[in-house]
Amino acid sequence: MNRTERTVVAGALGNCVHVAGVLSFLNLARSAGYETIFLGPAVSVEEFAAAVAEHDPELVAVSYRLTPSVAKTLIEQLQDLLRQRDLLERRFVFGGTAPVAQVAQASGLFEKVFSGGESPDEVFAYLRGETQQREPRNWGTSLRERLVARQPYPLLRHHFGQPEVAVTVEGAQRIAEAEVLDILSLGPDQNAQESFFRPDEMKPEQSGAGGVALRSPDDLRAIYQATRCGNYPLLRCYSGTRDLINWAEMSVETINNAWGAIPLCWYNTLDARSDRPPERSIAENQEAMAWYAQRGIPVECNEAHHWSMRGAHDTLAVVAAYLGAYNCKVLGVRTYISQYMFNSPAATSPVMDLAKMLAKIELIEGLHDDDFTSLRQTRAGLLSFSPDMDIAKGQLAAATVVQLAIRPHIVHVVGYSEGDHAVTAPELIESCQIVHGAIRNCRTDMPDTLSDPIVQARKEELLAEANLLLEAIRSLAEGGADPLTDARVITRAIKLGLLDAPHLCGNPVAAGKLATAPVDGAIRALDLESGKTLTEEERIARLL
Repeated sequence: MNRTERTVVAGALGNCVHVAGVLSFLNLARSAGYETIFLGPAVSVEEFAAAVAEHDPELVAVSYRLTPSVAKTLIEQLQDLLRQRDLLERRFVFGGTAPVAQVAQASGLFEKVFSGGESPDEVFAYLRGETQQREPRNWGTSLRERLVARQPYPLLRHHFGQPEVAVTVEGAQRIAEAEVLDILSLGPDQNAQESFFRPDEMKPEQSGAGGVALRSPDDLRAIYQATRCGNYPLLRCYSGTRDLINWAEMSVETINNAWGAIPLCWYNTLDARSDRPPERSIAENQEAMAWYAQRGIPVECNEAHHWSMRGAHDTLAVVAAYLGAYNCKVLGVRTYISQYMFNSPAATSPVMDLAKMLAKIELIEGLHDDDFTSLRQTRAGLLSFSPDMDIAKGQLAAATVVQLAIRPHIVHVVGYSEGDHAVTAPELIESCQIVHGAIRNCRTDMPDTLSDPIVQARKEELLAEANLLLEAIRSLAEGGADPLTDARVITRAIKLGLLDAPHLCGNPVAAGKLATAPVDGAIRALDLESGKTLTEEERIARLL
């Protein structure tokens, strides 16, 4: 009998009745152009050999998901019988649990062994004969190239930075080799962020607080070189909280910084992360945005989540998101990374989160033209994670599913451990795998939650209120400059309380008057005396 090409015979061997994996494999095989023959569950060694003799297939797929020791015996029996009947001259593939897969691999019978951790894309690539073409793969050396290489799958980004440089270098290599992450964001410690270029001002007792203790450009180069393996992730780094241009120049030169992430109103006396006054820091932050723009490097203005993490109401978060994008556009940025942080504040419900994000998207993407586009980047709120690791893993998966509704280009993974401690390399890898699992299950066929009438009604309410607040900020202008990019106007808006947050109470450069409360999953402005919520019109009238 002539070999039947593009035919696969498959079944579950011996006493195994689990066939879901076999059927999934056969579905992919049909998509790859194979004729498929399913033998069913609990196929004896003799029946398997007889089917191979009868159909003479190009590919034989064997599945077993029970006890490894029994699998070893069954595989040996099948191999002996196939050898006796001269049926080994064909391709064999195995699928099972990881412990059984090890037994199958050791048998030498199978050219490919699947243990359940592979994506459908990987299995499909094998069936198309592409598994040997992976190396060398062009992963892309820029954000745009990486997006094209991975489309339509979103890119994954994660922060990382252990206190010691050596530990960070080792962890970065391990992360790259795991091939679960596209963009590794380095988090320097606060000493480095504020005083890298002023080492005499560093506080030695605080070394390693909040990130890796970078002390020279060679530290960045070492981390970069450690990641030139696996899937060659892009690297990026915090902007520094002062000396931003120096930081930008160094990060581009040492790690080929994938994009700059710079706030508009922060890294000053407002958040005590440098001693710059707000007006000066806003102007310097804008200079850094323009520096990246002039070099064609994307920019992320992580403005909105700074306000939300300090308890600001949803309307202010929408306005802050718009201000960040607007400033970047005016300063010449062509590719804008628009970060949408969910679960922040933590009391925000998924329905209200989606409404808030849709309002931000409508305002930001309304700025799009031939010279300015944005990429959607989603993430879970840092303060929303439980210190219980098992609960936090569930929160990470659930938050990812909600985020996928807005179809992100980049998913910024937050390590599940963050409610308790800064993520380690193994925890980062595990967090990314949790997110990969959520994406694989949900990215192609989910209900359209964005059409929910409650979501849409809240989005429209937020847009109307955001426009009121933007007009109030514009009204502070005293000259011909664009008030939404004027550092003096924005500083005055902070001092008056148009831009305010509950956590700024007592801050000498802010109003600190805003009170907020969660109401039906939304974060609304509150009148402390009456306990009633305030519309944005009422809040603005009290301030002006």
